[in-house]
Amino acid sequence: MNEPVLQVTGLARSFEQGGDRIEVLAGVDLAIAPGEIVALLGPSGSGKSTLLQAVGLLEGGFSGRIRICGEEVGNLDDLGRTRVRRQRLGFVYQFHHLLPDFTARENVMLAQMVAGVPDASASTRADELLTALGLGARLTHKPAQLSGGEQQRVAVARALANHPALVLADEPTGNLDEATAGLVLAAFLDLVRSTGAAALVATHNVALARKMDRVVTLQHGRLVAIE
Repeated sequence: MNEPVLQVTGLARSFEQGGDRIEVLAGVDLAIAPGEIVALLGPSGSGKSTLLQAVGLLEGGFSGRIRICGEEVGNLDDLGRTRVRRQRLGFVYQFHHLLPDFTARENVMLAQMVAGVPDASASTRADELLTALGLGARLTHKPAQLSGGEQQRVAVARALANHPALVLADEPTGNLDEATAGLVLAAFLDLVRSTGAAALVATHNVALARKMDRVVTLQHGRLVAIE
């Protein structure tokens, strides 16, 4: 049996508000297999983003264990966290966060160049990903020249540029209309599956969640499998 790409055990996070202790995560347990796409379902404010920030090594203050590709990562220093994010993780957010002065190709290239990939290889990889996402004719367009759905597809390509083992997506279609959201999600799922990466995708949209391999939901700070 393959080792999970992600193994979370007893993950907890709480904070004080008005003299009360609020438990956002209360002992989350989750394992994601290689190539598996898991939907993280829950309403706004349920803690989905908090869980993704913990798994993505973007925020501290958590208790519990996080293993990524077999490595214990919860207690790594800043350099170690940066290494894991760069080598093993890809991120897609609700807003694309593309650099406005760079083309679609260049935005995807930059993610690779930061990781030390040569320009020529980075350009080839960017073109392959963007073409797979239906943007072959938009490679040299800057974000302002792209529609919202196209911008988000560039963000998806950027997330997959460095061959991550695990993609973390936080409401990746939440800023799009329903029709565009469906198209972008379909393109995202197709591309992730073609690369063999695993993914954890936070959403409050039940219909979109059911297009993934498995659905879990946050209830009272814990994850419960519902499908």
